[in-house]
Amino acid sequence: MTPVFTPLSTTETGQPPAAGGPIPVPTDEAPLDAYSRTVIGAAERVGPTVVTVEVQQRVRRRGRSDFRDVPGHGSGFLFTQDGFALTNSHVVHGASKIEVALSDGRHLQAELAGDDPDTDLAVIRVNGAGLPAAALGDSRALRVGELVVAIGNPYGFQQTVTAGVVSALGRSFRSVGGRLIDDVIQTDAALNPGNSGGPLVNGRGQVVGVNTAVILPAQGICFAVGINTAKFVAAQVIKEGRIRRGRIGVAGQNVPLRRLTIREHALDVPGGVLVMSVESGSPAERAGLAKGDVIVSLNGHAVAGIDDLHRVLTGDVVGMTVPIVIVRGAEKRELRVVPEDS
Repeated sequence: MTPVFTPLSTTETGQPPAAGGPIPVPTDEAPLDAYSRTVIGAAERVGPTVVTVEVQQRVRRRGRSDFRDVPGHGSGFLFTQDGFALTNSHVVHGASKIEVALSDGRHLQAELAGDDPDTDLAVIRVNGAGLPAAALGDSRALRVGELVVAIGNPYGFQQTVTAGVVSALGRSFRSVGGRLIDDVIQTDAALNPGNSGGPLVNGRGQVVGVNTAVILPAQGICFAVGINTAKFVAAQVIKEGRIRRGRIGVAGQNVPLRRLTIREHALDVPGGVLVMSVESGSPAERAGLAKGDVIVSLNGHAVAGIDDLHRVLTGDVVGMTVPIVIVRGAEKRELRVVPEDS
């Protein structure tokens, strides 16, 4: 019996070519499958808003008292038509001069509106007219496996586009200041030095993250700060020039709690923050906290460690009288503390 083969190619009508006939030459649109069209569309929508951020950093000369200017660069993207752009804090922090290069060839001066090292985000103001603006999406709507596109300027190669998927959601990593950056997006879209501050874009051409870090020498493990975090930071920075965070004035370390203590006081946490020292005149001292206390709750939120304490100490609690629960010896106590602006 003669075997029957199903042809892999089809005509533009969706039908197999006639037996023995020539294979039709594809049109310009035919090679563009759905994946390609999505990547191209995202790049075309957001690409014009992506800028190269060129900076001069003042660095003290080794062994001398004078300074020298060291050039650096990263990426960013315009998100308002009046010139506000997002980038990474580590790209522009402490810069003595900021300039941006647009995709249309223009070089424009920029100034720092404010930055937040604790989320590695910064807002710069570009001095120019007729500026494009990227559409901002919702990072909470992302799903693992979703297609994402990264646009930036790695190693100075402007408008480089890479694509991948959302590898994981809800990651955390530490900023240079030691605080955890929460709700970080993990992606395998290739990022390299110079991509920092560029946009991570979904298939609809909306920015869903700000590219910020890679793990070296791993491949395909890259991170972006969620755009919802960036929206909050940008709004606060534009309004006040910085992010307000609370402090209570203690130095502490994570410690486990004894099972007996957890059961006796019906605690919701396996550990807490052991107070190692209390600053003189601080909110903690005024509240009555002492060395050796273990903080297990603040303002109704369980505190299992220092990272939990940082999450609660937002600008919202500054100046408010809030409950703080501690374990002192064998006793559980509730005190009142008024966090102050950090």
